[in-house]
Amino acid sequence: MYSGTTLTPLSGRVAGAHQKIDRLARSSLSSMLKNNRCFPSAKAILHFEGVNGPDAIKRKSPAKNEPWHYYAPFDEADNQLVELISDHYKRLVRALANQDDVRAAFESAWLAHALVDGLTPAHHYPYEEKLSELRGGEGLASRTTLKGKILMPGKTRRQQVHNNWKMWGPRGLLTAHGLFEWGIAAILIPVKNTHKRIVLTDHDLAELHEHNVAELFRRKAKEIAALGMYDRYMKYGWTPQLARQVRRQLAPTIVKMVTLAWYAAALEAGIAKA
Repeated sequence: MYSGTTLTPLSGRVAGAHQKIDRLARSSLSSMLKNNRCFPSAKAILHFEGVNGPDAIKRKSPAKNEPWHYYAPFDEADNQLVELISDHYKRLVRALANQDDVRAAFESAWLAHALVDGLTPAHHYPYEEKLSELRGGEGLASRTTLKGKILMPGKTRRQQVHNNWKMWGPRGLLTAHGLFEWGIAAILIPVKNTHKRIVLTDHDLAELHEHNVAELFRRKAKEIAALGMYDRYMKYGWTPQLARQVRRQLAPTIVKMVTLAWYAAALEAGIAKA
C-alpha cells in the first residue's frame, strides 16, 4: 500500500494510505485501553512509516533484509508474511509489557504495515513470479542496486525495451500496482467520513477471541481475495463500483484488522479492557 515517496515524511502525511489507516485504527483503539497513554500515540506510530517504514528499505538497501509483503491467500504453504506478522505481534506484546514506548511504536507500525499490505488486493497478485519472468528468471536477490530494481534486463536492446514497457507502461506490472494503491489512498482522503463506518462489533471481537491474529489475518485475506477486486481493476481500471467497494468493504476490513491486532497485543500485555 502507498505510504509516501520514502524521501520525505510530508508525502506520507498528506496522501499515505498506511498513515491514514494507522490513524483510524489508533482512534478506534482508544476506548478499548485501560489508559490511552499506555499504547503508542498515532504520532509515535507514524514516525516509523514512510521514510522510516518497511517501504524505505527498498531504496536504502535493495534486496538486503527487504520485507516481502506479497501473499497468496489460498496457498496454505505461503507462510512468509504470516510468520513476519506473528513475529511483529510477539515483539509488540513484549514491548508493551516492558513499557518500552519506542519499541512498541516501531512494532505497532511495522505490524500494521504487514497486515495492510497482506490484505491489499494488489499484494495478492503473483508479483514475484511476473517480475522474475521480466528479469529472465532472476530472483529478487539479484536486485542489489536501485538501477537493478528500476531497469529490466534483456538479452537484446529490443528485448530490454519490451521488458521495461511491460514493467513501466500504462498496464505495466509496477505501474498498475502503483495506480491501484494510489487510488485507494485517494479514496481514503475523507478520513472522518470513513471513520463513521469503522466501528468494531461484537462479531469482530468474537472472531478475534476464536482465532489468533495470524489466523484471523488469513481468514480476512481470503475474504478480500474472493472479491476479485484487483482482477476487475486490471480489466476495467478504476470504476465507481470498485471505488465504492474499497470504501465500504476493503477499507473497514483493513482498519478493523489493524485495530484488532493492536488490541490483542494490548490485552495480552495487560493494558486493555477485556
